[in-house]
Amino acid sequence: MCGIVGLFLKDEALEPRLGSMLTDMLITMTDRGPDSAGIAIYGAENPAVSKLTVQSDTPDQAFATLEAELGAALGLDVRLRRKDTHAVLELPRGQLSAAATALAGIAPDIRVMSSGDTVEIYKEVGLPTEVAERFDLRAMSGTHGIGHTRMATESLVTTMGAHPFNTGPDQCLVHNGSLSNHNRLRRKLRREGMHIETENDTEVGAAYLTWRMQNGATLGEALEGSLRDLDGFFTFVFGTKDGFGVVRDPIACKPAVMAETDQYVAFGSEYRALVNLPGIEQARVWEPEPATVYFWSHNDTPTPTEKAA
Repeated sequence: MCGIVGLFLKDEALEPRLGSMLTDMLITMTDRGPDSAGIAIYGAENPAVSKLTVQSDTPDQAFATLEAELGAALGLDVRLRRKDTHAVLELPRGQLSAAATALAGIAPDIRVMSSGDTVEIYKEVGLPTEVAERFDLRAMSGTHGIGHTRMATESLVTTMGAHPFNTGPDQCLVHNGSLSNHNRLRRKLRREGMHIETENDTEVGAAYLTWRMQNGATLGEALEGSLRDLDGFFTFVFGTKDGFGVVRDPIACKPAVMAETDQYVAFGSEYRALVNLPGIEQARVWEPEPATVYFWSHNDTPTPTEKAA
């Protein structure tokens, strides 16, 4: 099962409502996956700041001195914003790798949910409505985001097993389906230096796309490569700093629907996830084609790139 949602805003006036709209979409998909949920929000960029979003099962203890300890280890000014079991560590641009290494030495039990310049990922075990309330997701603003509510089929119900998965700066993936060759591909990607923490097949898919882009592929080319290199059935929604992409496997057995207006592009596992969006009555609504890549970017004219494999 599992439920996926995504929202790419073209109209800046809607940015303060991104969290609210995306949360409503995700809650509508609750019965497709009630064990855990998560959202990736791409917010306004500060050219001087990068961010690590981290999680702890004992946040009162884990976050009490983390800001000071990490700042001292790096010799830099570090700011911490806590949200329930998560915290966002803001640090000077260009220090993500050094901060992650220092964090592993200072507090090895703290888990990194996301890293990048704009993305923040919040995910936990529980229903989407519970996760949204814990992190006050409705109050978040941004340019685009993706979300997932999970029914575990291939790995444990844990925070780390929840989606989205972040495997590169400002890159993350949500997935509905099942990959049959993820164990072999996981071993290959680890040999290539990719960091994969869980047994979840979705994290392998995310790492694959990041690895392809690290080796010079565009997102569109990486998504096309997934159609050749990943066995199984899947619908992927992949987020980057600039936008998001969608691809379905050649059989396209998992449900998916998209809608586009002058204000936004929206994705949902089912149409009912989209019904409360503004202007949905006038939207162009369609089912994404099998083995076809769609991508929208804020750096280009906001129309999709579509290539049949």
